[in-house]
Amino acid sequence: MPFVKAQSQTTLLHGTILEKGTNNTVNPVVNAKIIYDKKIFTFTDKEGKFKLNIPDTAKEIEVQYAHVGSDFIQLTDLSKELQVVYPLYVKGKEIVIKQKRFATEISLLTMQKTERISSKELLKAACCNLSESFETTPSVDVSFTDAVTGYKQIQLLGLAGPYTLITRENLPEVRGLASITGLTFTPGQWIEGMQLSKGAGSVVNGYEGLAGQINIELRKPMEGDKQFYNLYQSGQGRSEGNAYFAFQPVKGKLYTNLFLHGKSQWLKVDQNDDHFIDQPLGNTYILTNRWMYFSEKGFEFQFGAKYNSFDNWGGNIHYEKNENPLLSNNWGLKINTNRLDTWAKIGKVYEDKQWKSMGLQLDFSSHNQNMLFGKKLYDANENNFYANYIFQSIIKNTGRVIKIGATFNYLNRKESLINKEYINEEIVPGIYGEYAHTFSNKVNAVLGLRGDYHNLYGFYFTPRFHIRYAPIEKLAIRGSIGKAYRTASIFSENLGMFSTNRKVQIIENNKNGFYGLQNESAYNAGLNATYKFKLNYRNGTIGADYYYTHFNNQVVADWEMPGLLSFYNMKNGAYANSFQVQLDYEPIRKFDVRLAYRFHDVKSKYINNISPDFTDKPLNAKHRAFANLAYTTHSKWSFDYTIQWTGSKRIPSTGNVPESIHFPKKSPSFITMNAHIGKTIYKNLDLYGGVENILNYMQQKSIIDPENPFGNNFDGSLIWGPISGRNFYVGLRFKK
Repeated sequence: MPFVKAQSQTTLLHGTILEKGTNNTVNPVVNAKIIYDKKIFTFTDKEGKFKLNIPDTAKEIEVQYAHVGSDFIQLTDLSKELQVVYPLYVKGKEIVIKQKRFATEISLLTMQKTERISSKELLKAACCNLSESFETTPSVDVSFTDAVTGYKQIQLLGLAGPYTLITRENLPEVRGLASITGLTFTPGQWIEGMQLSKGAGSVVNGYEGLAGQINIELRKPMEGDKQFYNLYQSGQGRSEGNAYFAFQPVKGKLYTNLFLHGKSQWLKVDQNDDHFIDQPLGNTYILTNRWMYFSEKGFEFQFGAKYNSFDNWGGNIHYEKNENPLLSNNWGLKINTNRLDTWAKIGKVYEDKQWKSMGLQLDFSSHNQNMLFGKKLYDANENNFYANYIFQSIIKNTGRVIKIGATFNYLNRKESLINKEYINEEIVPGIYGEYAHTFSNKVNAVLGLRGDYHNLYGFYFTPRFHIRYAPIEKLAIRGSIGKAYRTASIFSENLGMFSTNRKVQIIENNKNGFYGLQNESAYNAGLNATYKFKLNYRNGTIGADYYYTHFNNQVVADWEMPGLLSFYNMKNGAYANSFQVQLDYEPIRKFDVRLAYRFHDVKSKYINNISPDFTDKPLNAKHRAFANLAYTTHSKWSFDYTIQWTGSKRIPSTGNVPESIHFPKKSPSFITMNAHIGKTIYKNLDLYGGVENILNYMQQKSIIDPENPFGNNFDGSLIWGPISGRNFYVGLRFKK
């Protein structure tokens, strides 16, 4: 009776892949991919050799590398070493294929919908710092925090900026004491590009980032310009300069770049005639240096440092810098900030296993600030250390990618407000794992889990799930759900409180927590669809997304009672619905059109509100409409025009103040317009100019009772519209 195998066995196939060279030489093919049955694969080493476990019934393998593309090799005797020699590769005549890249792009292949915002997009406006870099991005709302500090804040999904994880090359950048002010720490001219994603992101980046993530990429020393200079001047007395230098001390291995920034606001401007200057005066200096090293064995090293120095003053138009606000009858503002960031990255990519890598990210920041608002002193110091170890590999094939790692975060913060001290320390170690599975070209998914232990709030369990479905080549439908946690920094996240004479009340419910408050936790779920089309031979993209956020526990800043600002925890007391539809299309060559509509339904319960039901979040517009038109000519002129309609916003009650200074219950809707023009006049020399707020629309009453800044009614926090009027600017850029 003949022997019959119950199932096939595996055998180890040995082989060598070679390629003929000139003068009858034979060269090994390095990093060729050897595949069996689309699932099992390996790569050739530096000698062109490989080993692959395959069934003993295998009839063929596939070889992939640049010169042959894909080639199937028939197998006859698996016991013998396989040797394949390809003919001499002859480079054909160079063919250049040009394809237009849009300033903002959305890939259909990524697991999470990500808007890739390039430097080309940022150059559509003056883009002086990060808070001013979203003028042409409809996903992000930008507004002033108050009427006197000049700071701007962002919103994503209708939620305040601190709910968005803002990183610099995946390292913490804007958080803690820098939750609002940190948006001014990165000049726009330094940015190479950004990635913006909505909803809960990857667990690799931590347990925060409820509304989404904005990751900033700085200019790389091994790419692009070796020198760059920018000069900017506005009609409102803002002068700014940037310089950038890239060097290569060791060719192909060691690179470095240096960033310099200086800004001066020297002109007092009071466009709404409330006797308070619209932008504080003062100087800003920022310096950054980065070094990058690449070894021949796959090791990569990076380290850098950034130093920020801010010295600003403002307030009443009659207040002078050398006055002591504590002794003066003029309401004065002084802000002095010094911050140092240092970071390091260490990575290893395995030469013979390109899908396997590991890396260690380290970041340390020291933030010191001294603020004086009228007669209120707010001083703060914060030190933050962050470490993240990431290991990435595959399970049998590249369709199954796994990431595991561990993080550690330490934060020490000391705050002093009106002679009361708040000292908090945060120690959070954590571990995580993320598995990405490609089921087919149409379906793939990512499941991430992480666990962290907070020294004050206990164990955090953070699950997150993303799925992508592409029923046809030009359409991607994505879904996500995840949980997030956050520790609120109530003072630095609510800078508007210092522009009022409201009494501050903290209703404690956790004596061990930050400010006596419990941490925040919430769920976010979203669904989006992106379709790329071609109409009249022109490319276009249309997309729609919907996200729902539910807060299990939120730290509420309650402005509902006149003369009082309350902070407290609210369980299951807040939610947000966010819907957006956007169209990008090029109707004629070199003319790009972007149209968008956004709806935010953000509600919360407030203990100081007469109504016990959910109430619209104050100073938040439910409806917004957006249009951006961009055109470039063959003669290197560029024109950009942006118009935005902002719907009505609910304003908290201003009480029984006199009618002349009373605010209405709702703001009017309004329209703002910006225009920007650029021209390349000689090789790498560009001139640009523009006008912001073309219609000169302003919130004329931005401060309640500005004539009595030390009285009970004084309040500059209820900002629903622009507080700066029409602004003309010009600039010059040079690169080489």
